Amino acid sequence: MTSQLIVVENKKKWSFPDAPCPVVDADDYLTNEEYFKLKNVQVINLCRSYKYLSVAYYSSLLAEARNHKVIPSVKTMLDLSSKAMYSLAAPYLDEAVQKGFKKITAHVTIKEFEITVFFGVCHYPALSELTRQIFEMFPYPILRITFSHQKKWLISEIKPDSIDKLSETEWPQFIDAINGYLKRRWRGPKNPKQYRFDMAILVNPEDPQPPSNKRALNALVRVGRTMGIDIDLIEKKDYARLAEYDALFIRDTTRINHYTYRFAKKAENEGMVVIDDPQSILRCTNKVYLAELLEANRIPAPKTAIVGKNDIPAAEQMLGYPLVLKMPDGSFSQGVFKVENSEQFHQIAQRLFKESELILAQEFLYTEFDWRIGVLNKKIIFACKYFMSRKHWQIVRYSESGKRYEGQYKTIAVEDVPKDVIKTALKATSLIGDGLYGVDIKQNDKGVYVIEVNDNPNIDGGVEDLIIKDQLYQIILGEFLRRLEKRHTQTEGKPNENGETVLKRA
Repeated sequence: MTSQLIVVENKKKWSFPDAPCPVVDADDYLTNEEYFKLKNVQVINLCRSYKYLSVAYYSSLLAEARNHKVIPSVKTMLDLSSKAMYSLAAPYLDEAVQKGFKKITAHVTIKEFEITVFFGVCHYPALSELTRQIFEMFPYPILRITFSHQKKWLISEIKPDSIDKLSETEWPQFIDAINGYLKRRWRGPKNPKQYRFDMAILVNPEDPQPPSNKRALNALVRVGRTMGIDIDLIEKKDYARLAEYDALFIRDTTRINHYTYRFAKKAENEGMVVIDDPQSILRCTNKVYLAELLEANRIPAPKTAIVGKNDIPAAEQMLGYPLVLKMPDGSFSQGVFKVENSEQFHQIAQRLFKESELILAQEFLYTEFDWRIGVLNKKIIFACKYFMSRKHWQIVRYSESGKRYEGQYKTIAVEDVPKDVIKTALKATSLIGDGLYGVDIKQNDKGVYVIEVNDNPNIDGGVEDLIIKDQLYQIILGEFLRRLEKRHTQTEGKPNENGETVLKRA
């Protein structure tokens, strides 16, 4: 049987009369082992701010890692973090907007209109179908939606709001809405309509450490054409052109709150085949989420503590010294610090807490090299050993001036990789999805340990392709072809939204 929880930042402050479920403090939900063990749970996250790396953000992030159904999800939070994201939904909502406002403003002259929506329900019956559709796309407990009149009515802003900003008259409406929602069957957002376009590779020519070097990019273009795929290299400035393509391959360093995520999200909304997909970016770029996910699924990893501002003593006792501190969203060995004593721990943690409510503390495991296992659609496609930088404990070392030094590498035939390394890599990536991943694994006499799962692993000419050469690019592009052909087959002969028959392109 599915249970339900309401998560708030201070349960003493808030009461929910007749709510058919318990109210839980966010701090307890984040750290109490009781909630980690719960199964079949639906979580209503009512924390005050849904900003990136806030308490609300982590409440939803860890709920997803625990396989709890949560509203709002992290994906939804990020979708509404900028107008560029939610404006993608406007074309799908236009008909409902015009229909609703034709009833509301037939005899009223106004230029701007704002409504508050509680779990998809608003005070205006004429807009009920519209608010239901908006809630299905962006499931938030509370949304403030602003409309403006520019020849016709348009959605000018959709933003989440919190319970502490509700007026006295809004509070009873909210209570009715949440009680009604908790009694309904849990519903997810509708899948976006699927469309057909062509293929692009997103790159950043100014990136000093891109996921693929020019040699690899040239090989992708060359091999793609032999397979019937015409590939263009595109950049950030080409965002408006994205829908011209059938597929998107992101070979730029992905981050949240970054244009790479917006590209991935737009591609997904357009029905394109996209790697890295938004879900994989969300799951892989935050180390706190990955740590919780690995532990919840009993995948071997270094002993890890999720640390809030009051958790340093417990982490010290659990891990001892030396230990490693990590920012949740660091990459290329940045935001990762080796800590030798309590003074260093407090000093570095204080600095990191200015950027994130939670950080990661991990036991220090030194090995001569890390395995990097490349996985695509749950199959191993390459394997490398990345050795530590000279006289350093990481693969990449940065000097005080910011200069980058890397260790050596050795490409290994997949059939020569130890079976436990392969098994662990596949098990870890299966929790993320069916995209392209790079699993970093340490191996010592006690076993293997997953350090990280990357959503856009390095694929460089002369390194990852050293053994199987062009076959690596054929495998990657072959997966794109498989997905494209599957989507073309699903839509072939079906009428599109204009009533026209969609034919498969030769």
